[in-house]
Order: sequence, then structure tokens, then C-alpha cells
Amino acid sequence: MRLRILTVILAGLLCVILLHTHASAGQDVRSPEVGIDEHLGGTLPLDTFFTDEQGRKVLLRDLVTKPTILTFVYYRCTHTCPTLLLGLSDVLSKIDLSPGKDYSVISISFDETETPDLAGQKKKDYIKATGKAFPEGAWRFLTADRETIERITGAAGFGFKRVSTGFAHPVALIVLSPRGKITRYLYGVRFLPMDLTLALTEASKGLAVPTVNRVLLYCFSYDPEGKRYVFNILKITGIATILFAALFIGWLTRWGKKQP
Repeated sequence: MRLRILTVILAGLLCVILLHTHASAGQDVRSPEVGIDEHLGGTLPLDTFFTDEQGRKVLLRDLVTKPTILTFVYYRCTHTCPTLLLGLSDVLSKIDLSPGKDYSVISISFDETETPDLAGQKKKDYIKATGKAFPEGAWRFLTADRETIERITGAAGFGFKRVSTGFAHPVALIVLSPRGKITRYLYGVRFLPMDLTLALTEASKGLAVPTVNRVLLYCFSYDPEGKRYVFNILKITGIATILFAALFIGWLTRWGKKQP
């Protein structure tokens, strides 16, 4: 009798922990305020208009015609955005694929107050950092109004918010197929040439490949104040508690069956 009561109590505790963890995970992963909710296999709204670095209205469909690397940044950023774009410039200098022929790059500002003039200056800086001769249309730096920005970032699962120091936002490259299908997310600010080459090759075939970093993102939470990912000890502790409770219940059940 005591064994049954203890088993029921532990099972109830396990259910409570599972429900709490599921609710927390749903809040963090499916609709993060700041972070990335991967929309692998989803298609960006290619009928969206932007303003390019020369002040011209451009249609996204006309820009995404080959495997495309997409970055969401804001051009006035002095922290992670320059680091991301420099990391991208660096890896582009090391891959064998040709810009404008094998792939293209699009950077979109999620700050609606930024101008084409600022976008044009950033374009010169980061293309120069690649050390390569980029065709005019191979790396575009775009701006847009708030409604357009929210539409495109929402479709990509890119969550950001304005804070006192600028913006809190995740850091990643999003790789698109020639039809605007999201095929890969590459996280961080430094990238391996082999990883980017593989991602672009997959994109050329329209293959959407989940990233191992999804597991890492479940274990880490984005800290808007520190602008970095931090280890989520509560979430991992919850998982460990669930596993321990399940094992303990299993042991008690087996031990009880052995009793005369």
C-alpha cells in the first residue's frame, strides 16, 4: 500500500514537472520575444518591396534568384551586428563559390529609421572586408518600413525588440533556396567555410536541414541585456529531475514486485 501511494505521489510530481517544462519550452521556443523560432521549409514573402542602398525600390523576388545568405542586422549597431557581418565577410573570403554566380547575400535592417545612405556605406565597408570583387547585385543592403520589417522577420522566425541601448536580437545567418525557402540557420558570428559551402549547396537543391544548434538553443536562453546566450540551469535541472523521477519510479515498481 505504501509503495502504491509513493508511486502515485511521484507520478503526480513527474506530471507537474512535465507540464511546467512543456509550457516553458513552448514560450521560449515557439514564440520567443527575442530569439529564433526556426521556420525550416517555410518560404519568405517574396512579394515584399524594400529600398536598396541606392534608394531604389526593389522586389525581394528579384533578389532571391540563387542560394542566398540572409542577415537581419541594424546598421548603427556597435556590438554584435558588426561582428556578425565581419564574420560573414571573413568566411566569404575563404569559400570557393563565386558571389553573384553561385550565391548572393542580402542584409536587411530591422530599424525602420535607417537610411539607404547608411546602408550604402556599410555595403562598401563589408564588401571591402571580403577582399573579393563582388558584382554590384551580389550583396544587397536593404531598408524598409516597420510593417515590412515585421512581415519579413516574422516569416523567418526572427524575434527582436527595441531596448534603451538599441535592439536586443539574436545572431545568425539564414540560408535560402532560389525560391525563397528557408533551408538552414547558422548561429554565431564566426563560420567555417565548409559549413557555409554545404549550406549553400543544400539550398541550391531546396533541402531544408535541421541544425544541431536547436538542441543548444534549448539549453541556452538569450540575455537581451548582456546580448549573449546564457546556460539555462533551470530548464536543464527540470529535465534532470524528470529523468531521475522516472528512474526512481521504475526502480520502486521493480523492487515492489520482488517483495513477498
